[in-house]
Amino acid sequence: MTAQVKPSPESTDSKKEQVEQMFDDISGRYDLLNRLLSFGVDVGWRKKVRRKIEASGAERLLDVATGTADMAIELSRLPALKEIIGVDISAGMLRVGDKKIARKSLNHKIRLLQADSESLPFEDNSFDACTVCFGVRNFEHLEAGMKEMARVLKPGGKLIVLEFSRPRSAVFRQLYWFYFGKVLPFLGRIISGSSNAYRYLPASVKAFPDGNDFTTIMKKCGCSEATAEPLTFGICTLYTGTR
Repeated sequence: MTAQVKPSPESTDSKKEQVEQMFDDISGRYDLLNRLLSFGVDVGWRKKVRRKIEASGAERLLDVATGTADMAIELSRLPALKEIIGVDISAGMLRVGDKKIARKSLNHKIRLLQADSESLPFEDNSFDACTVCFGVRNFEHLEAGMKEMARVLKPGGKLIVLEFSRPRSAVFRQLYWFYFGKVLPFLGRIISGSSNAYRYLPASVKAFPDGNDFTTIMKKCGCSEATAEPLTFGICTLYTGTR
């Protein structure tokens, strides 16, 4: 299970505590690392999420595990969206996100809050749509987090999940795991100063129940339907669910 994969396996702290500390530690370099280590492909993935939300006609949206607010800022381009609330467990990531939002003069549309994905501080049926990008792997209790997102969605609301996955092509899979397991941790350690964060990333991807396994979890946790769309040779998957 994903909950058993922790940034610091030797620590007795909970996964939730370790994830919070890890992202606090790397928050200042997180955006730079994202662009460098994904070769900028993550920007295109977020645009796909934006198009999904645009098609849904959502007016009020919750972005879970918002991090430094990249997804929230991308979604702010949609005129139909009147309010975007981003939540994250890491205060350090939110501080970086708040600065980016202020710099882009988006405070009227985006609001960031520190909150636990497994205990969201919102009433039932509060949002038209919910997004979570590269965050569900970090939930300590995956199903608890998924049920919370379904709970705060209105009936018929859309849940969009963007997450790393395991490539199915044998040749590409070997290249992918070499990069993820060797190159990425080395570069991540040099740039961020964190040896754990970029060892944790490939380990958490390997442990995550991707593809049909994850759509089954989405349905179990409150989505009436769920689909999976592999992106970029399957290194990432775009999941769409309906409350």
